Amino acid sequence: MKRTLTRCLLALSIAGVATAAHSETTLRMSHFWPGASAINKDIFEAWAKTIEEESNGELRVQNFPSQTLSKADDTYEATVKGIADIGITAQGYTAGRFPLSQIVELPGVAESAPEGACIMQTLYNEGQFGDEYKDSRVLFMFTTGPGYIHTSETDVQTPEDLQGLRIRRPTAVAGNMLENMGAQPVGMPAPDIYTSMQRGVLDGLSFPWEGMKVFRLNELANYHTQVPFYTLVFVATMNEKTYQRLTPQQQAVIDANSGMKWAENAGEVFNRLDQAGKQEAEEAGHTIRVIDNPLENPDWQAPLEQGIETYLSGLEERGLDQAHDVYQAALDAKQSCAAQSSSTPAS
Repeated sequence: MKRTLTRCLLALSIAGVATAAHSETTLRMSHFWPGASAINKDIFEAWAKTIEEESNGELRVQNFPSQTLSKADDTYEATVKGIADIGITAQGYTAGRFPLSQIVELPGVAESAPEGACIMQTLYNEGQFGDEYKDSRVLFMFTTGPGYIHTSETDVQTPEDLQGLRIRRPTAVAGNMLENMGAQPVGMPAPDIYTSMQRGVLDGLSFPWEGMKVFRLNELANYHTQVPFYTLVFVATMNEKTYQRLTPQQQAVIDANSGMKWAENAGEVFNRLDQAGKQEAEEAGHTIRVIDNPLENPDWQAPLEQGIETYLSGLEERGLDQAHDVYQAALDAKQSCAAQSSSTPAS
């Protein structure tokens, strides 16, 4: 009898350990921002901490910043395949995969990071992006603030000043516009820009103020032309099989921390860094040119409008007949999101 009782207690103990081990799930999160950056700390680490707290420790998030788990341009696919459980990346780093989403990148759609995040999340919630994310489970969308032109030695005041300059472009959408203005667009992930500029491989780049601070590029660029000709869009997404393996309670925690709540938080972080990035350049005595209302500016209007129409028409030629409708939906969302944006871009 005593031996039987001992066996039962041992079995219950082992079962309890197994259950506890099973209930604690580690989620691997991959992105390309530096570990010490405010974006990593105030968005991704904050999200991870919230997940852990609200799941009572059942969910743990192992953070892999700085491309340590997957390269920036491979992160979405790495998440789909389960190499990462959660991936955060720019849609433009996977060329041609998210054409409707990248409509939000076009000039004049978003005037600040909070507004851009709201527009992206609104369009996703409305189903405007079709089945672009059918192979993963989207957590939240967000954007940078407007991307400007930054150069090491050239004072860019008109599109003609870009002639022949090797400019890092964030996406093919922005690259096409740069090329139409006479520049030589060069594609590369953000973490590689500093070294390329330092070696003279690049003459400049297109980037928001936030990125100039986060990636220390104000150290290398002395001229800044504040003409907003693109906004970079991002997605934080999760491997679908990983999500389905979670308990209903764990899934509820993920669901409660998806959508507009975290899109807005990301937008505010980026907006704060935009202001800090510009202030850093001002304090360094850099030359900053501000192009007000570029879609109405006689020098910049034509190439920017041409870039918008070329992109939308190109999508329609590929069979995406809803391209102009999605663009209009983005402009409509801009109106509804404007009131929600608590701050405006640095000017």
